[in-house]
Parts: sequence; C-alpha cells; structure tokens
Amino acid sequence: MLAATLILLTAVLLDTAIGDPAYPLHPVRLMGKAISTTEAILRGIRLSGFLGGALLLTSLLALFGGGTYLLLTGINKTSWPLETVFAAFLLYSSIALTDMFNHVEPVAQSLRQQDLTLAREEVQKIVARDANLLDEDGVARAAVESVAEGFVDGFLSPLFWFSGGAALTALTGLDPVAGGITAAISFRVTNTLDSMVGYRNERYRRFGTASARFDDILNFIPARLAIPILTMAAFFTGMDAKACWRIGTRDRLKHASPNAGHAESCVAGALGVRLGGPTTYPHGTVDKPWLGDHSSAIDAETIVRCCSLIRTGGWISLLLFIAVLMTGYLAGL
Repeated sequence: MLAATLILLTAVLLDTAIGDPAYPLHPVRLMGKAISTTEAILRGIRLSGFLGGALLLTSLLALFGGGTYLLLTGINKTSWPLETVFAAFLLYSSIALTDMFNHVEPVAQSLRQQDLTLAREEVQKIVARDANLLDEDGVARAAVESVAEGFVDGFLSPLFWFSGGAALTALTGLDPVAGGITAAISFRVTNTLDSMVGYRNERYRRFGTASARFDDILNFIPARLAIPILTMAAFFTGMDAKACWRIGTRDRLKHASPNAGHAESCVAGALGVRLGGPTTYPHGTVDKPWLGDHSSAIDAETIVRCCSLIRTGGWISLLLFIAVLMTGYLAGL
C-alpha cells in the first residue's frame, strides 16, 4: 500500500509538471486503435448490434485490463521497483487534468484579445458542438463545461478506481499495485470506448449501449464525490461554497447523463453562472436544461476561475485518496 501511495502521488505530480504529451505509443492512443480495429472486425462479421458492442467492451477490458494485471504481477516477481515505475507511468497516462487546462488556456487568451474567430477554432478542438455559431459567451461557456465535465472523467474517476482497486486487492492478500492499476486502466478503456462508440445516433445507438452504460456505472460514485470535493475547493478558493453545494445537489440530475451534471452544477454554483441550455451540434440543436441560477456573462476570467476551482479540487482529491491508501496500509500493520 505504501508503493500504491507513492505511485498515486508520482502520477499526479507528473501530470502537474508536464501534462499529457501526445506520442504514438501513448496507452490511450493504443486503446483507441484497438477499439477501431476490433469494431471493424465485429462489423465485418455482421455483429453491429448490442451483442457486437458487448463483445467489443468485454474484449477490450480483457485485453487491456487483464493484460495489465498479468504484466504487472509478472514484473513484480522479478523486480517490484520496476513494477512501481511502470505502474506510475500507466496511472499518469490515465489522468489528464493539466492537459485539460492547457486546452482551454488558448480559448481564454483568444477571448482576452477579442479574437472570436480564433477562440472558436480553439474551443472546437475540445467540444463537439458547432463552435462557428457561438458568440463570446457561448465559447467561454463551452470551455467551462468541458473543464467541469472533464474533472470526473479525466481525473477523479481514475484516482478513485486506482485507490479502490488497490485497497480491495490488498484485502485479498494479492498485489495492490497490480489491482489498482488494473482498475484504473479498465476505467480508462471504458471511458475511451464511450467517447468513441457511446453515441445515440443511428450507427451507435445499439452498438455503443454496453460501453455507454458501463461507463455510467464506473463514473457513478466519482461523479457524486465531486460535489463535496468541489464545495471544499470553492471554500478554499474564495468562491461561493454554499451555492456550489446548493446548486450541485439541486441540479445534478437535470443533465441527460446520470453523471455529467454533478460537477457542472457545482461549477455553475461556485462561479455564479448558468451552464447548459440549448446547444447546437452538427446534427441539430439539443435543448439542454440550464444548470445554476445566474445568467451573468461568462468570459475569459470565468474560464480562469473555473480552472482554479478544478485544480484545487484535484489536490483535495489527491489528499483524500492518499488518506484511503494510508488507512489501508495502517490497517494491515
């Protein structure tokens, strides 16, 4: 459990220091290629419905989740320090908090320079909505919503599953490092699947159902943990902690997703803005409900404040999960 704690701390510090650079053999990129290849194979043998999608999910979990566990336990038998280093690399590759901030910083900078065209181009890199139809407020709102939603998917959930997986594996007497990383990688595979096939269009409505629903299950607890974590973050950053909790608990289930609305509602309350509302995508406009009470304009500084809130929430999350792992370690003494 001490090794698991060190891995967790190292992974977050690496993400803070250097972000998540893109390179051909990045684990998440490999997952994406494996998903595309497996989907093509399944569709090629006419498994393009729910069964095919379920096979896609189980095969990718077996390949990456099961493969990770076997690889790490095998390395552990030879060199536990090597296992620790490799595990830290895998967990670091599974989180993307700093990368998320790096993506919205150019949006904020473009808005400060009153360059709406460039701001639209920058925000289009991170959202699916049609950025060409957004005004300055809409561009900033899209960036804030992206950061809020990404807090759970890109940071809180991987840490939750690593820490929970390590703690549960330790109770069985098996290797907690291998168990924790396997859980984190399994989450990242599922989340990547959801981002690639979890759409409600004609092509993926049935094929992507298994991946989308399993992603909902894995994000269920972390999404709800986001409310107290972001409320504490709002308090420590001098934002509206009371509204963060009130709006978070009130509006969290207004979102079409069972999980996405939790962090977004908290951010809306803490920043004193409204998020959501009618959103135009290439396939048409989706009439999303509004989250929050206030309709004040959202601008570049709102994006900066949102990043500050989420960054503080990240450090609080790290301390929380370190406490979980250390409690497990002390319990085993």
